[in-house]
Amino acid sequence: MYNSFITVVCVLEHTHELRLLPEYLQNTFAVVRQHFTDFEFIVVNNNPEASADDAIEQLPDDLKHNVYLLNLSRATNHNHAVLAGLDRSNGDYTVIFEFDFYQQPELILQLFEHSRNEGADIVYMRARQRQAGAHFRPFYSLFYFILRRYSALEVDEMAHNTRVISRRALNSLLRLRENLRYMKAIYSIVGYKTRYLETDEPLHGREQESFSERFRTSLIAITSFTTFLRSLLLWIFLFSLVFLIGVIGNALKVKFTGVDLFGSAGEPYPGWTFLVILIAIFFATTCLNLYIMSIYLSNIYNEIKQRPLYILESIKRF
Repeated sequence: MYNSFITVVCVLEHTHELRLLPEYLQNTFAVVRQHFTDFEFIVVNNNPEASADDAIEQLPDDLKHNVYLLNLSRATNHNHAVLAGLDRSNGDYTVIFEFDFYQQPELILQLFEHSRNEGADIVYMRARQRQAGAHFRPFYSLFYFILRRYSALEVDEMAHNTRVISRRALNSLLRLRENLRYMKAIYSIVGYKTRYLETDEPLHGREQESFSERFRTSLIAITSFTTFLRSLLLWIFLFSLVFLIGVIGNALKVKFTGVDLFGSAGEPYPGWTFLVILIAIFFATTCLNLYIMSIYLSNIYNEIKQRPLYILESIKRF
């Protein structure tokens, strides 16, 4: 038995999860009671229309006395609901345990032992494959391509939300209270040693979320953790310069030769050359201003995030 205090966090969002809650708690209770001296369960009810009280009341006293039920006043983003549980966690280690694994409670012990043996502060379950609708696959591919190409984040696209987090890693994570709609990026920013265990359980998309909700979450992740938009505005500015040069060359050629760059005849009306060149200059100037503003806003955002300036892997004394 490990002399450690472990917290198990789960989030209720659907009716079928409410039906599974008693079995979920009994299965996990059997494992944590046998292997840990202290433990607690934090159940976050992210469905205000459903009550979990009756499901917990029917449990044995030695189990339900270790259960804390957090009822959110209104439904919120799944990651924010997880954060509510993490805020309440008191354990030396905290396990976010999804309902996908409720019949495999031994994974809690495996995650914990892997964390201890590898000296890792975060250990997560990694799927071998992702199950997603055909209309979502290009969306996922583009999203993770942008993350890999325009950020230094090490985000595993096959990572389940089920993971164990040490107390020091959790404390650092909770201090990074910037936009937490995309928790996988926050785990990467915390920077502590991370490992994974592979599982045959496929990674399911959150089917209850609409495409618009997923798009908003992805857009927030891209704007918060990557330089993609700044790079995009730079390319737009460079394109505007090429466009400006082409417009000036075409306008002057039409004015003096009566033929444009494509070989078509054109008649230069009075003031036409000046107006076209002026519009092109204003377009390029606007694109330049947008690019400069993106740099300025990006610098401000980086300063207010309060991300750690350095990360200590370990401290040794000899």
